Amino acid sequence: MRINILGVGFDNVTMDEALARGEELLCSEGAHYVVTPNPEIVETCRADAAANAAVNGADLVLPDGIGIVYGAKILHQPLRGRVPGIEFGTGMIERCARLGKSVYLLGAKPGVAEQAAENLKNRFPGLVIAGTHDGYFKEDAPIAAEIKASGADMALVCLGAPKQELFMAKYGEATGCHLLMGLGGSMDIFAGVAQRAPEFYCKHNLEWFYRLIKNPSRIGRMMKLPLFLVHVSGEKRK
Repeated sequence: MRINILGVGFDNVTMDEALARGEELLCSEGAHYVVTPNPEIVETCRADAAANAAVNGADLVLPDGIGIVYGAKILHQPLRGRVPGIEFGTGMIERCARLGKSVYLLGAKPGVAEQAAENLKNRFPGLVIAGTHDGYFKEDAPIAAEIKASGADMALVCLGAPKQELFMAKYGEATGCHLLMGLGGSMDIFAGVAQRAPEFYCKHNLEWFYRLIKNPSRIGRMMKLPLFLVHVSGEKRK
């Protein structure tokens, strides 16, 4: 049963449970995809019916942001905790290396996915990278065909929301992958182009604040968090 927060249903799972489910999907027939919404993405879904359908159509909807956890508490439907997309993605890549499954990396600026591939192969011996492509393309269908031709079992789709969710919902089957994951800016972190917040910020659920300090231009995006909480409070009053 999913926890409904402003029209987006979140799976109420721990990280271990999410990874176990991810591995099950990876080893199953057909195409499956995972999304990791934060408050900003929920706000996008409120305004965009296609994005809402793509997010809710995922096989796993994981609560990436601490704002989602707070929102669930306000609505008296507590989630068991955050499941950060970068950590879930890392765990699934480790499983691919262990199981002999291949991975395709899609997204970020030219050259970033290639660097991420090198870093991940060094980090996880035996990992097979089926292919890479940057996120700067105009037509989706040829990219899906390229992923299928690579024979990848799993794809990291790091195109930003809602583009990545819409891509996975429409072209998941066409890629031939058993599992696709929408992981936003994770490619930059895997490549070393960007750094995740230090442990102190992660431990205290302040990653959003660290990102704002490092990149003040994000203030416009960060304003979605208080807007999200206003909407959650309004939903509670209903």
